[in-house]
Amino acid sequence: MDKERLFNWSLEQKEAESIRITRETLERFGTDRVATTFTGGKDSLVLLHLIKQACGGRVPVRVLKIDTSVDFKEIYAFVDRISREWNLDLHVVRNDEALKTIKTAEDHVQCCYQLKAVPLLNFVREHSLEAVFAAIRWDEQDARKDEEYISQRQNPDHLRMQPILHFREIDIWSYIRKYELPFCELYRRGYRSLDCEPCTGRGGASERGARSRDKEAAMQRLREMGYF
Repeated sequence: MDKERLFNWSLEQKEAESIRITRETLERFGTDRVATTFTGGKDSLVLLHLIKQACGGRVPVRVLKIDTSVDFKEIYAFVDRISREWNLDLHVVRNDEALKTIKTAEDHVQCCYQLKAVPLLNFVREHSLEAVFAAIRWDEQDARKDEEYISQRQNPDHLRMQPILHFREIDIWSYIRKYELPFCELYRRGYRSLDCEPCTGRGGASERGARSRDKEAAMQRLREMGYF
């Protein structure tokens, strides 16, 4: 795959490719066996809007919000707003058992696995999903730079469909401006990338530079455990 060529496409070309991948996924599996994730962040917002574009102005699949209990209040409010305004079939999931004992942000690998990966994988299993859309990009993190648009996952078996891999950070914001999309107010306060509140800071030399360093270092391991 010629990533540099894809990176250098126009925004319109990138949109078209993402919409093509989205439509092919839904044609292959149907809307009942597909879900998409929504964190309240800029990337998953763009993915949701691309699904709307691919589906005549609506999001016909389940929308999954993983609640770690320690998101910013602004993220909770924004997810609720988009769910209402876009008429989403929103499912908020938590690992309540883990929340009884885990010390959030102490062991970042176990915290992310128990509070993010486990609820996601349980949701896939409970709804017999064949595919889950995920809003990850090649340029945002080293552990994601070799990802493919279609990624096979196990336990349970399903596909991760990743239609915005070829978007850069600047493309995400160009898309948001083009369609005048609302976005979480935290970005206006200097946050470039949003995660749980204990693991996220403002600024950073790189897009994810203000996130927890040990979590970022363990990203490949987390992805192998079912994380995005």
